[in-house]
Amino acid sequence: MAELAFCLPDLPDVRDFAAMQAVRGGMARERLADFLVAVNEVATNAVTHGHPTAKAVMRIWSVGRTLVVEVHDEGRWDPETPPGETPPGPYATSGMGLWVARMVSSDIRFETGAAGTFITMSFKV
Repeated sequence: MAELAFCLPDLPDVRDFAAMQAVRGGMARERLADFLVAVNEVATNAVTHGHPTAKAVMRIWSVGRTLVVEVHDEGRWDPETPPGETPPGPYATSGMGLWVARMVSSDIRFETGAAGTFITMSFKV
């Protein structure tokens, strides 16, 4: 398992870290761009909506032919419906990150509670 703690200015490093781990995990180069879009959206949400003074943490590991990415922040939320299931409106300029991550990943799960928020995405390699 590889792990990286990050805050908002570190997002370029997060993308580099995720790309390196994805290639090591066997992801095809032609799938890398979509993977990085999903990772970037979730990581950006973690550092813009999570706890304002804490770093977020990304963990990446492989399970068979699946690459798993977990992003944890200390923020808490209680969405009324599962996040990212409704596509953004035709002229939306925000609020589409989790929808994009859901479309690109093979699975996405959300857990929130006293320990903060965990978003776990899976990608077939």
